[in-house]
Amino acid sequence: MGEIGRVLIITGVVLIVLGLVFNLLGWIPGLGRLPGDIYIRRENFVFFFPITTMIIISIVLSLLLRFFR
Repeated sequence: MGEIGRVLIITGVVLIVLGLVFNLLGWIPGLGRLPGDIYIRRENFVFFFPITTMIIISIVLSLLLRFFR
C-alpha cells in the first residue's frame, strides 16, 4: 500500500505543477494563437485545439530534458 500512495502523491504533484505551468503560459504573448492552432466558435460551442503550441512546447521540453540529462 505504501508504494501506491507514493505514486498517487507524485502524480498529484506533477498535475499541480503542470496546472501552474499552463497558467503561466497564458502570460506569454502569442502562445496559443499561433498559425496551425484550431479555434472554432459557433453560437453555443467553442472548440480550441492548440496543435502548433503543443508541438513547440514538446520540442522545448525535449531539448531541456536532453540538456539536463
